[in-house]
Amino acid sequence: MPRGTSEVSEPMYFALAALRAGPLHGHAISQSIRELSGGRGRPSVGTLYGILERLNERGVITVDREEVVNGRNRRYFRITDEGQALVEAEARRMQAAASLVLRLSGT
Repeated sequence: MPRGTSEVSEPMYFALAALRAGPLHGHAISQSIRELSGGRGRPSVGTLYGILERLNERGVITVDREEVVNGRNRRYFRITDEGQALVEAEARRMQAAASLVLRLSGT
């Protein structure tokens, strides 16, 4: 959700979609966003963690666990039921919008 709104930005959508597969840490989420978006989505580390923080504040993701790997803290996130409903609703909304455009263009 862009700051101050209930809308879902494309990077947020792909972060939520990535977490549907199960808990992931930040780097794995970033890789999944790249794959799911066909390479279009490449959020910087700062942008990604800002997105994750906002999604966590909204209650659509939560911290699953933390571990230390090679002396560095690794935080895993998981999607909540509310987040699952949100990403599915957004997918349906985008599908309906695309269907309308394609129908109106005769394709």
